[in-house]
Amino acid sequence: MGQDRPNVMPRLPITKTPKCYVGGTFIRSESNRTYEIRDSGGEFFANVPLCTRKDVRNAVEAAAKACSGWAQRSGYNRGQILYRMAEMLEARSAELIDAHFPANASERKQAAAEVAAAIDRTVHYAGWTDKYESLLGSVNPVASPHFNFSVTEPMGVVAIAAPDEAPLLALLSLILPVITSGNAVVALASETKPYPGILLGEMLATSDLPGGVINLLTGSRADILPTFATHEHIRGISAVANAAERKSLQTGAAESVKRTRLIDEEKPCDWLSEKAQGLYQIRDFVELKTTWHPVG
Repeated sequence: MGQDRPNVMPRLPITKTPKCYVGGTFIRSESNRTYEIRDSGGEFFANVPLCTRKDVRNAVEAAAKACSGWAQRSGYNRGQILYRMAEMLEARSAELIDAHFPANASERKQAAAEVAAAIDRTVHYAGWTDKYESLLGSVNPVASPHFNFSVTEPMGVVAIAAPDEAPLLALLSLILPVITSGNAVVALASETKPYPGILLGEMLATSDLPGGVINLLTGSRADILPTFATHEHIRGISAVANAAERKSLQTGAAESVKRTRLIDEEKPCDWLSEKAQGLYQIRDFVELKTTWHPVG
């Protein structure tokens, strides 16, 4: 009683160590290389993994293992899982807004609008999982004694490259239509604004989504995109890219006959628009299987 309290040393904050999300687990880059990201004030925030071609190969292996099980789930079940993703995004929406490092009230309002749209977009595709088949598939009239019908099938592993603009909303807008139909994804988050993608991985780790369905990498587009284009087990590419990147992706993809959906980075894209979602985005990464069955 009456004694002075001992001096308390000031507490040092714990610096966050972001990791990539691959195969349902958190990984550092195979090379152990990192690059810095800074907040809106220019202060150091964290070191982000600088992924390599080997990290891409490992992510593709994880996606390939998860793909068949994900494709075999019913559309209704996939919808439940995507809706659960939306719930988790909603619960951590304030954190996702902060992850955009808004510098002022105007930027915070824009970040809040993008996060809200990302949540709504997840719910949108959750509703499509058990409906797209009835619109994209068909029963075909033929002039022969056959019953002919076409059904959709997932392509397999699809590579995604997100832009710096709208780093969370654009990333999810590219990923969601691909996984809705049973594909698995290897996605490269925004190079300059990767933190919203890293937080997304942290949420996926505790969601109902099977590990490996979505794999999130960070790093240099110059290092990763050529591997996306030439990897034999990647069956499609969906990316926002500049003219040089589009040419490189198309050239590399032609060798293994990949399907590509390349959005011009130099043309403004309204990710908040209704046109950035829907059935046609799902159609871009499904294949149609036609069956002829004799009758009579």
